[in-house]
Amino acid sequence: MNQPLLEIRNLTFTYEGAPVPVFEELDLAVRSGEFVLIKGPSGSGKSTLLRLVCRLNRQQSGTIHFMGRDVATIPPAELRSSISYVAQIPQMVDARVGENLLLPFSFRANSKKPVPQPDTLYRMLDEFYLGGVTLEQSALKLSSGQKQRLAFMRSILQEPEMMLLDEPTSALDPESAAMVFSIMERLNREKKMTIVSVTHSDYRPESVKTLTFMLENRKLTLAP
Repeated sequence: MNQPLLEIRNLTFTYEGAPVPVFEELDLAVRSGEFVLIKGPSGSGKSTLLRLVCRLNRQQSGTIHFMGRDVATIPPAELRSSISYVAQIPQMVDARVGENLLLPFSFRANSKKPVPQPDTLYRMLDEFYLGGVTLEQSALKLSSGQKQRLAFMRSILQEPEMMLLDEPTSALDPESAAMVFSIMERLNREKKMTIVSVTHSDYRPESVKTLTFMLENRKLTLAP
């Protein structure tokens, strides 16, 4: 059997000063091309798990391997070139929309990736129901929902091996959320992109096979 793209073993994480771990001895294997949903109550550690995978937090024990390598040995910039993380609260720099979309391509780790052209960016803006947004306007003046979609677009443009999505539709209206879910499924179905998404919603992909896990009581279990 092929080696998992992402393999987590015996993972334990505790925030400094907290009386108990967020989770302990957690195991997860994600194979290339899979679509994984992680659900669970607020505070169960779903977002923390994604942050550990891309080295925004550091575990107390256990291992996280990506493409057979311990992520602790992979330079963060190199790791995040292959694993794109979209936070629940999107981060924009004080610059134009176009500059924010192309920001990852200014990093050395992405220097060999082709830089998307303006026509590609405008086509994506239309696809994400942002047809009224221009590449020249300030990204900081966009609404929370617009910023969330812009962050998702920025992640897609990098063509990573894996996308980690933390509540990617939390600030969106139902129509926009359905559009984002549809694009997630298409990326997985047509481009075989591996997707791991945290969600509180009742969303169930219609066009792709999904593995759903529940994270609660410090344990991760496969949902029926």
